[in-house]
Amino acid sequence: MREEILAGARREGEEIMLCARQDAELSLTGAAAEADRLYRERLDQARVEASRKSELILATVSVETARLRGARVEALLESVCEEARRRLQAREGFDYHEAVITLAADAIKQMAGDTFVLRLSKTEQTILGDGLAAEIAPRIGRPVNINVLYEEEIGGGGVVVEDAEVRQVWDNHLLKRLERLWPELRRWIAAEASFVPKTRSGGDST
Repeated sequence: MREEILAGARREGEEIMLCARQDAELSLTGAAAEADRLYRERLDQARVEASRKSELILATVSVETARLRGARVEALLESVCEEARRRLQAREGFDYHEAVITLAADAIKQMAGDTFVLRLSKTEQTILGDGLAAEIAPRIGRPVNINVLYEEEIGGGGVVVEDAEVRQVWDNHLLKRLERLWPELRRWIAAEASFVPKTRSGGDST
């Protein structure tokens, strides 16, 4: 009887061990499968995140490149404008006498009336002379009376044109004219230098 009880206990113990071993193997297999699933899931997430960050970096690079290019173009255009100002102030590279005649005539052509006053700097009287009105009148295209005044308070570099009642005033100082024309000139220079696409424009007549 004792032997039978011991034999039964051994068999029962072996069965328990076998079941435990099988359960452990199943648990290990399930754990390995879950670990593999989690690994693949995390790997996919990492790839998606890496792709997103890569796209963000590329977009940032593109924006920064455009910003730097824009800043460089702006600096170049500003240097052109500064050089234009310098040359106008120095009367460099053009016939100043002829420029004043043209500036005065262009202004008068766009103003109503037949009597006009040209106001110029006193310092330029010796440069421009006293026959300026006679040189300008034939270029207007209609009969006009022109009086030329050289005044201390008028800045140099161009001419201010007024009608007789001072209801129309046209400031054609060189730097003022550059200031008015610069937006259009800026676009033209940028297009000619291939900084921006060329577009059709009517220009600035003033």
